[in-house]
Amino acid sequence: MCRVCQQKTYAFERARSYGIYDGPLVRAVLLLKWERIEPLGEWFAGRLAEMVRREAGRLAADVVVPVPLHQDRERQRGYNQASLISKPLARKLGLPHKAVLLMRTWPRPDKQVLSLEERWESVRGAFATRPGSQVDNKRVLLVDDVMTTGATLDACARALLESGAKSVLGLTVARAARNPLPAPDSGNL
Repeated sequence: MCRVCQQKTYAFERARSYGIYDGPLVRAVLLLKWERIEPLGEWFAGRLAEMVRREAGRLAADVVVPVPLHQDRERQRGYNQASLISKPLARKLGLPHKAVLLMRTWPRPDKQVLSLEERWESVRGAFATRPGSQVDNKRVLLVDDVMTTGATLDACARALLESGAKSVLGLTVARAARNPLPAPDSGNL
């Protein structure tokens, strides 16, 4: 476990990534994100499913949920790249896929590159479960394309846990190579 995870800085129980966000993996993630190359989503789902099976005891889940885009961004793009990974992953694991469970309540800032502090601020309180969503006592496998600081996974995990989820596990295709700064004090999130 990384130093930040050991300190239980994040709301999610643990996070795993297929690889480091570098070289060919950057290109592949960008193709999925901006060009909707769906076979890449299927391929990534296969690699993540293998990882989940290898770590079955530590990555056990009841439901698979993609990190949502804000409705305006999804409408503009036409799809959510996290869903292109999470849907085939859920199928491969034999778990329900619940893309409607979580929603982004306000959009990401237009600025392309955010500082560490701006990343945390931009997602603080930005996610909520949809009214009527059933998350009580569920172990949620939360899927995204890239984990940079952990801020997005943390914000989603907080919303899910506040709605009664038993635990949240983060699963991403790639993770930034550098270690993020410790998250802000959890009392302020």
